[in-house]
Amino acid sequence: MTSVLIIDDHPIVLQGCRRVLEDAGMDLILDAGDIEAGYQLYRKHQPDVVIIDLAMQGSGLGGLSLVRTIRAHDPRARILVFSMHSDPIIVSRALETGATGYLLKDTSSDELVQAVEQVGAGTPYLSRDLAMQVALAGAGVRRSPLADLTPRELQTLGLLGQGKSYGRIAEELNVSYKTVVNVCYQLRQKLDVRTLPELIRLSVQLLPNAS
Repeated sequence: MTSVLIIDDHPIVLQGCRRVLEDAGMDLILDAGDIEAGYQLYRKHQPDVVIIDLAMQGSGLGGLSLVRTIRAHDPRARILVFSMHSDPIIVSRALETGATGYLLKDTSSDELVQAVEQVGAGTPYLSRDLAMQVALAGAGVRRSPLADLTPRELQTLGLLGQGKSYGRIAEELNVSYKTVVNVCYQLRQKLDVRTLPELIRLSVQLLPNAS
């Protein structure tokens, strides 16, 4: 039997995933509503598959950092990102960071089960539509403003879109205030905006589901 850990801050998503996976015969299903609790459960139970939402309340795209942390702890970890973000650049970043598969939240129950089983077997999973979008983005056919951003920059941009101050972002990401200032400067340069309010407005446009 496959053991699964689901990390998502939406109780309805946790309940829905649990029900679908239990109905599919998976016997050990754990869940956590935030990144820290999720990582502790992962360390304690070492589940076969970890399902992670990228955008959790208060963390921007903090799921990217969690994917990286788990992968650093165990290079063999099997991680399925389950997210509302369909931008191929974000999908690519998740895969580059260490996710084994990526699934959108508007998928069917059957596809969720298929993705978990495939990732659990160590085989990468990406729906055909997403795979095509990622391939086109990589070929430069569809250029996104997010294409040149690092995972840390994406996460910072998401937190700015939630209205977080520099100081609060520094606390959330466990970095110095100066680091946040520097990252935001880099974001303004890469996204070609001159002021912080313009950067915040752009964040809301580019990452509407990062809250």
